[in-house]
Amino acid sequence: MTEVAPRRRYTLKARDFTLTLGERTLIMGILNVTPDSFSDRGQYFETQTAVDRAWDIVREGADILDIGGESTRPGSSGVSVDEELKRVIPVIETLRSGKYPLPISVDTSKPEVARVALATGASIINDITSLKNNTSLGEETAEAGAALVLMHMRGEPRNMQTIPPSLNILDEIDVWAEEAVARARKCGVSSDKIVLDPGIGFGKTAAQNFELIANLNRLVEAGFPVLIGTSRKSFIGSVLKKPAGERVLGTCATVVASILFGAHIVRVHDVVAVREAADVTDALLGTLLHAPVAQPGA
Repeated sequence: MTEVAPRRRYTLKARDFTLTLGERTLIMGILNVTPDSFSDRGQYFETQTAVDRAWDIVREGADILDIGGESTRPGSSGVSVDEELKRVIPVIETLRSGKYPLPISVDTSKPEVARVALATGASIINDITSLKNNTSLGEETAEAGAALVLMHMRGEPRNMQTIPPSLNILDEIDVWAEEAVARARKCGVSSDKIVLDPGIGFGKTAAQNFELIANLNRLVEAGFPVLIGTSRKSFIGSVLKKPAGERVLGTCATVVASILFGAHIVRVHDVVAVREAADVTDALLGTLLHAPVAQPGA
């Protein structure tokens, strides 16, 4: 199991934004502009509603906004390039014209969507396929000077919860991290623009999700910033026996553990609660790592 250790410091270059990682936990606020999100239930599908929520996410204390125009919930089917563009681009355009202060991440695995999103003002591409399906996405990201989140997923959203489970998820993640980074570097993405995400809930059992959090140090050792997304997911529900909207405290528990075990960025729906949990955990982490060494018998 992971031991609490000093969190590695990084500087993440994302176009016009430079993010300092490791001093404090960064919150990535989720904005799903889909009609079938497992958690938001399509409440931000309309552009103006999505824009309003994006500004709320700023006020609630987030550091990054992550916009997704295609549901990746278990069992979901993909949407066309045109449909994804229609959902995502008007939101980015409106936010950027209003001088939105946060870096905007776009959750997509389509190079065509990435190209337009980056041209419109996105600074980060969040790819759940880690360039396995299309290296053109990496090339588009590199050309724009954007940051790239590489996530581990077993299978695809439509089948990831029905394929046979990994026999050793920790070893699988080790191999994946090396291969994913190599793909990104081959596409021209520089090391100071890469973030790794173990893909909690994407083709893992509930037990494996907890195992990944408890052994996050193995991914930290890959030498890149770590993002983790546990927000409201079913493995939390497997313990609490509560629906997605009632898993805020469970999410906070996983966030606290992830921070103590090395995570730099947490991707969440409930920004206010997680911001408070992260701030207190950051303070605790600082105290633990700077505490004087006790003397025997003292």
